[in-house]
Amino acid sequence: MPAPKIKLCGLNDTAALAAALDARADFVGFNFYPPSPRFLSLDLAAGLGAQAAGRSQRIGVFVDADDAAISAAIDAARLDGIQLHGHEPPARAAELRSSFGLPVWKVLSVASAADIDRADGYAGAADFILFDAKTPKGTLPGGMGLVFDWALLGRYRGALPWGLAGGLTPTNVAGAVIQTGAPLVDAASGIESAPGIKDPALIAAFCAAARAA
Repeated sequence: MPAPKIKLCGLNDTAALAAALDARADFVGFNFYPPSPRFLSLDLAAGLGAQAAGRSQRIGVFVDADDAAISAAIDAARLDGIQLHGHEPPARAAELRSSFGLPVWKVLSVASAADIDRADGYAGAADFILFDAKTPKGTLPGGMGLVFDWALLGRYRGALPWGLAGGLTPTNVAGAVIQTGAPLVDAASGIESAPGIKDPALIAAFCAAARAA
C-alpha cells in the first residue's frame, strides 16, 4: 500500500508552515473561519501562501462562507483548493467548483453509517471527501481532537477519493492508516501544543509516522 498523502490543517504562522514544508506535507490548510483558534487573516494568509508556493498545495478551509469571503481568501493566499466544513449541500459544492475553477473538498462529519452514505450525494459536485469526527452541537465543526469509529469507513464504496480526519496524532496515525487504508490523513489539533499553536516537533513526528505505516 502506498504511503498516504498528508494534509496539515490550521497552519497560521511562518514557523509552523516551515515545519510542514520541511516534513513534505502534500497539502497545507489555511483556516478562514473566524471563530476558530486557527483563523487566518487575509494579510497573514498572503504571506503564508507565498511561503508555500511550489512546495505544497494550499487548501482554504471555509464554513458556510459566501462567495466574496472565499474569493478574497483565494486571491490573498493563492489557494489551490477549497475545503467546505459547514453544511454546504452538493449544489453549493458544485456552484463553487464552477465559479472558482478549483478542486472542492467536502468534509463530512461522521457519527454513524448514515453519515458515510452522504458522500454519494457529492459525486459530480465535489472532488474529494474528507471524513471527520462529528463534534457536539454548539461547538466548532472540527479541530476538537475527537475520533470516530473508523470501522464505519468499510461501508464507503463511493466514486470520490477520500481522506481521514478527526483526532489524528503522531501516536495513532499509523494505526489509522493500517486499519482504514486511508489514502490521505489530515491533522489539526493533533499537531498542536495548545489550541491553534502548532508544534514543529509534532508536525515532523506526524508526517514520519504516517509515511511509516
